[in-house]
Amino acid sequence: MKEIIDIVAAYDEAHALGKKTALATVVLVEGSAYRRAGARMLITEDGLLTGAISGGCLEGDALRKARLVIMQQQPLLVTYDTTDDDDAKLGVGLGCNGIIHILIEPITGDFNNPINLLKDIIANRCYSVLVTMFSVKDRKAPQPGTCLCLTGDKLTVTSPENAPYRSALIANAEQVLRQQRSEIQVYEAGVNYTAFIEYIKPVISLVIVGAGNDAVPLTRIASVLGWDITIIDGRANYAASQRFPLANRIITAKPAGVLQHIEINDRTAVVLMTHNYNYEIALLKEILQIQLPYIGILGPKKKLERMLAEIEGAGVVISEEQLSNIYGPVGLDIGAEGAEEIALSVASEIKAVLSSRQGYSLKYKPAPIHTSHIKYLI
Repeated sequence: MKEIIDIVAAYDEAHALGKKTALATVVLVEGSAYRRAGARMLITEDGLLTGAISGGCLEGDALRKARLVIMQQQPLLVTYDTTDDDDAKLGVGLGCNGIIHILIEPITGDFNNPINLLKDIIANRCYSVLVTMFSVKDRKAPQPGTCLCLTGDKLTVTSPENAPYRSALIANAEQVLRQQRSEIQVYEAGVNYTAFIEYIKPVISLVIVGAGNDAVPLTRIASVLGWDITIIDGRANYAASQRFPLANRIITAKPAGVLQHIEINDRTAVVLMTHNYNYEIALLKEILQIQLPYIGILGPKKKLERMLAEIEGAGVVISEEQLSNIYGPVGLDIGAEGAEEIALSVASEIKAVLSSRQGYSLKYKPAPIHTSHIKYLI
């Protein structure tokens, strides 16, 4: 999601300056590659790049192709085949042993251009589906490009009303949203079209309760990751924009009033780091009433055990599921010392938990690093 946010920001800046742009999207990967389907890069006519479609090997050639697309105002499907061991034939040192298909689209003045569809996804802050269509078999055929966006209850379809694949495409997009997994679909509709039906998760929302000095590096790391950051503290002189310029919002509130200020979903992580026991136990009582995937509590395990015992002693029943979502002491065991390393540890654990991963060294992973998240229906 961060790449999408960066691309939209870069487009707005380029548009304000009157620059023409194109969007390159990895739409299909056969074999292995540095980036997977869904990787994007915005290219301006003067050569500025935002995002990435490879480890840096394809960007130069994609820039040349994008300038052609901008000039002709027609989408172009480009394929890089690195299955030959001598990938130097391409003029790039990929070493990925895969076939990478990239669709480059000009960004026109049409309201439903790809960038505006990406803006819809960002604004809705919910699980979404974005569809990009292309023809591998007939490259001279029209390339529909980014043609459908499904965000919550809003459906935008830019393909022609009489397109023979339109109804099937809408049905498949709705199915992907239900199944929560991207798909590659092929439609035999005169022209043989392939659709990358992409399932996009909303950005992670990080709620940091506590505006002390150790919250500052956690905010910085979360900002680099593109997370939506909320700072909460009961002390107005601590919860200040001057101290946390990278936070999306800063709230001064007592524990009982915190929940009314934040939007909770299954991509929300809350970290308690106020160093104020009474504030934290009062807030923990509040947030245990809602379903959160991650609650991190800074401090020793004895502190958490005492908090839970006091809450249960007051007659509150804490279920096993609720306990499984409480992480204390917070963070992964990386030998962290100091606020910056602790922040790295905490951010890593949040990412692992929300990605349903264990957070161990990839050296010991028996399967490929990136198992396919795409269902192929070809």
